[in-house]
Amino acid sequence: MQQRTLGPDLSVSVIGLGCMGMSEFYGPRDDEESLAVLRRAADLGVDFLDTADMYGPHHNEELIGRLLAESRAKVKIATKFGIVRKPGEYARSIDNSAGYMRRACEGSLKRLGIERIDLYYVHRIDRKLPIEETMEGLAALHREGKIGHIGLCVNGGAKPGRWAAQK
Repeated sequence: MQQRTLGPDLSVSVIGLGCMGMSEFYGPRDDEESLAVLRRAADLGVDFLDTADMYGPHHNEELIGRLLAESRAKVKIATKFGIVRKPGEYARSIDNSAGYMRRACEGSLKRLGIERIDLYYVHRIDRKLPIEETMEGLAALHREGKIGHIGLCVNGGAKPGRWAAQK
């Protein structure tokens, strides 16, 4: 499968697999069927999986963690933080604070069974915080080697360029 480069050096398949529907929102979930789809996608050359800690919540990362225990070298992982949900509840809130971000990252690493997330990105911008604070928290996780690359998801109006220009 063809590859594309995200940022300076993250090479991923041109087709990625969004995994949200394997955990909720589209009917009952079937973990064995989902794992079969993940394995087949990897066999076909899809090496870019997208998830988030809020899918399930947490179930989706745990599911992908099961796949990674079998074949870590075959896939790159993108996961998101910032939309907060409690198990058994649909209500959501937004939190991009450094403390929450760190706890979310540590939780994702544990559920995925990995030491470094390839692409870690903000699911929704917390308008109560300056974007610089969010980006500084992500930069700290990057410096510590917990994340390889930083991204933003569905964040119209955010000003990450303002932060990047100052660096």
